[in-house]
Amino acid sequence: MPHSYNKIWIHAIWSTKDRRPFIIKPIETQIYDFINKEFKEMGCQEKIINGMPDHIHCLFLLNPQKSIAEVIKQIKGSSSHYINSNNLTYEKFAWQTGYGAFSVSESAVEKVFRYILNQKEHHRTKTFQKEYEEFLKLYRFEN
Repeated sequence: MPHSYNKIWIHAIWSTKDRRPFIIKPIETQIYDFINKEFKEMGCQEKIINGMPDHIHCLFLLNPQKSIAEVIKQIKGSSSHYINSNNLTYEKFAWQTGYGAFSVSESAVEKVFRYILNQKEHHRTKTFQKEYEEFLKLYRFEN
């Protein structure tokens, strides 16, 4: 095969440290715009970023030259620095150490996009903890 093809969609989820509700409406767009810029700098095409005050969801195409861990480490580190440097929160901001990253087939990209788009509606009836546990079960991770 003379050409290499690589198209891996990732649905990543991570929360604020101690699940503190730091990502409030007045700064939400600013944070998401910064994260979008970071994805572009990493060579990853971001399709959507959305979430709640205590966590975010990102759907992006993984750069074939980067690992998921490398991308998420860079995004989380640079966005924490940006938030703190610009005094966007009243207290020191940090992301929780871990994250979830799940592969998404091309046929499911629009479904995941809509799921992320509707986060605020979705969380009217389900906690982040419950949502995350369901992802772990769906992808057959042991708790």
